[in-house]
Parts: sequence; C-alpha cells; structure tokens
Amino acid sequence: TGATGTFFYVNGNLKTDYHYSFEKVWSASEKTVAYMNAVDVIPVKEISKGAIDAVIEGEKVTISIEYKAKDLTTVSIRVGILGNKLASQRLHDTIVDSLLKK
Repeated sequence: TGATGTFFYVNGNLKTDYHYSFEKVWSASEKTVAYMNAVDVIPVKEISKGAIDAVIEGEKVTISIEYKAKDLTTVSIRVGILGNKLASQRLHDTIVDSLLKK
C-alpha cells in the first residue's frame, strides 16, 4: 500500500512511514494539499526534511515529512490545535492515493 500500515497517534500527530523516497512523498503531500483546496499554504523544504503548513476546511494543518532511508520517509500530520485523528487519517489516505497513481 505504500505506508507501513503502522500509525502512531501521539500528542495530536498521526505519524507513519512510507516506502517511497522523500521527493515522491513531498510531491504527494503537495498534491494532497492542492486536492483538499487548502489556503495559506506555506511549504518549507530542506534537504532531508520539510513541512507544509496550510488551512484546510478552516483548520490549521501541518504535514511534516522526514527522510529516514533511501525509500523510507516518515510523515506526521496534525490537524487543528489539539489534533484530529480522523482528519489526519483522511490526509494520509489521500497521500497514499497520490503515491499509487504515479
């Protein structure tokens, strides 16, 4: 499926690993933000990590992306101030869909 299947929900962040390169996951995350009609999008990308801040359906969203290995990238998503597991899962699902479309 692309994701390892193990999700961790800690302190309002829903985190999992993807068996794709950092660049592919970054691109899929950008497509997800666009697909969700986000506003106030602020991407900050470095060599091995990055984050996309945006507002989706009135909620502040942060997608944090971190390189772990050649084809292993960690993505952590937080929706709202306290976190929203269901909304975060929906964004992860959309990232997976984007990765599988290639």
